[in-house]
Amino acid sequence: MSRRILIISPVRDEAAYLQQTIDSMVAQTLRPVVWLIVDDGSKDETPQIAERAARAHSWIRLYRRPDRGRRKVGGGVVEAFNEGLAQFNLDEFNYVCKLDGDLEFMPVYLERLMEKFEADPRLGTASGKSFQRVNGRLIWERTGDDFSQGQTKLYRVQCFNEIGGFVSEVMWDGIDCHRCRMLGWKAHSFRDESLKFIHLRPMGSSFRSIYHGRLRWGYGQYFMGTHPLYAIAIAGYRMLERPFIIGGLLLFAGYWSSWLSRKPRYPDLKFRSFLRRWQLARVGLSVWPAKNNLEPAEYAASRP
Repeated sequence: MSRRILIISPVRDEAAYLQQTIDSMVAQTLRPVVWLIVDDGSKDETPQIAERAARAHSWIRLYRRPDRGRRKVGGGVVEAFNEGLAQFNLDEFNYVCKLDGDLEFMPVYLERLMEKFEADPRLGTASGKSFQRVNGRLIWERTGDDFSQGQTKLYRVQCFNEIGGFVSEVMWDGIDCHRCRMLGWKAHSFRDESLKFIHLRPMGSSFRSIYHGRLRWGYGQYFMGTHPLYAIAIAGYRMLERPFIIGGLLLFAGYWSSWLSRKPRYPDLKFRSFLRRWQLARVGLSVWPAKNNLEPAEYAASRP
């Protein structure tokens, strides 16, 4: 089976971390055909670091976007990714990956993920598990196993095309995994030791602060269409991680303030209905339909 991988990394002001990500990628036992680093208007040394890597390695490329003047969380990442993706014919690749520029990962990371895809033809998107260094210890950034993590999402090209790519909004990295399930694919993040990666910047802290990030996360849950009971469950779950208690409360506040102000939501009603059935099943309030265990083609044929 061919392992032609295209990796695209939207980056902005990542000079403190990008070289570590480059070192991790250069050390891979299985390298991508192309790794495109999309500089999204950085004001620090990020493009110079990427340019040095591109000069040293023919499979690394730099693409520069003009500075929009501010960091645009969620939608900005997707816009930069899509502009990078437009530089290629995706049909020439078997896999496509969105990779952040603030990560460290083991030399076998890509090779082990390929083995996961080749072992399961229904696996549509996958990643390892994310950790942070806190006081000299590695702390797990908790994410459910049935999601690929937003920092590093590897996709079969067929699956990526079928879900229509990424939605240009906060929670793009949750919507994509649920759309995979809608179409009969699997989304997964694996707990294997060899697939651990270190997130050098705390999750949700790239814009303003981690507290603002939790409010934004709550809005993202609202935008996606999350059921209110599931929003309560998520808020309680996130109270048990840094920033303790207040992080979950802010997530809850972000969801309900968006609800009360009637902010726009993801417009696909079939998706939101599917999402809520899945969420209620996760909290034990409904039964997950057996048809969702079909193969992708069989599932597609079973839909009205």
